[in-house]
Amino acid sequence: MTKDMTEVWSKDFVPEGNRASNVDRFTGFEDTYDQHRPEAPQEVVTLLTGYLEHKPSLVVDLGCGTGLSSFAWRDTADQVIGVEPNDDMRGKAIAKWQSLQQEQGSSPHGNAADIKFVSGYSNQLALPDQSADIITCSQSFHWMDPASTLKEVSRVLREDGIFAVYDCDWPPSLTRKVEQTYLELIELAETIIDRHVDTQEQAYKGNKNEHLKHIRESGVFRFSKEIVFHHMEPFTAERYTGLAVSQGGIQTVFKLKQNEINDKIAQFHTLVEEHFQGRTLPVMLSYRMRLGIK
Repeated sequence: MTKDMTEVWSKDFVPEGNRASNVDRFTGFEDTYDQHRPEAPQEVVTLLTGYLEHKPSLVVDLGCGTGLSSFAWRDTADQVIGVEPNDDMRGKAIAKWQSLQQEQGSSPHGNAADIKFVSGYSNQLALPDQSADIITCSQSFHWMDPASTLKEVSRVLREDGIFAVYDCDWPPSLTRKVEQTYLELIELAETIIDRHVDTQEQAYKGNKNEHLKHIRESGVFRFSKEIVFHHMEPFTAERYTGLAVSQGGIQTVFKLKQNEINDKIAQFHTLVEEHFQGRTLPVMLSYRMRLGIK
């Protein structure tokens, strides 16, 4: 099935295999998300273009959020299409791209890609058959229905095209006390959600450890593997705390106006500040990529 790229999904229409609660989970904190989450590291681009063995003409980034994973392809691909069903997240991505274009003039200079951000869902893409060289999911495949998404990916990918799912391990490596408190904070958020939100209305998150299994069982790909790599980024105490607060579970608790989480956030922030002591420090981010080549 092919649709015109100008089609915009109705805000109230959620295709079969998707959950409105998964989309709504990311409403209202696009600035916090964009400020503290990591951009896709260069290793992603290097690995995938290496497997493709030529410059990609089209990269499609599914569940692109605020574009942190889309802009990584800006100087590598001819065209990039970020697909994001959440209006707030996609709006932030569009605003960032417009700002970048204004900074460099009305037309991007050099070999910069043509970038678009569109409304859509991973299992119903407004793209022609066999049109994409690379399709990625950065921190997003666990929010999608794997079977119908992979079927649509197969339709849109060219022969020898690459589908890649990559996720960053949370929390980033720092100290035992900080990481343990981070995990306790996330667990408390989920406990509060379970207490106040009916199960049917909660967002559903798939198991990231099954990503490669889904790719292999789809029967779409002639080659598949998992790649583990690390990336160092500068962090301050504010960013490390902000990264934790940008997690969807904590943001959901904020929307529920449940204040019992505030003490745990304060405890976590104190531990983080004690470690950083006003410094900017390199922090290791660990990534797991699962890829399939059609």
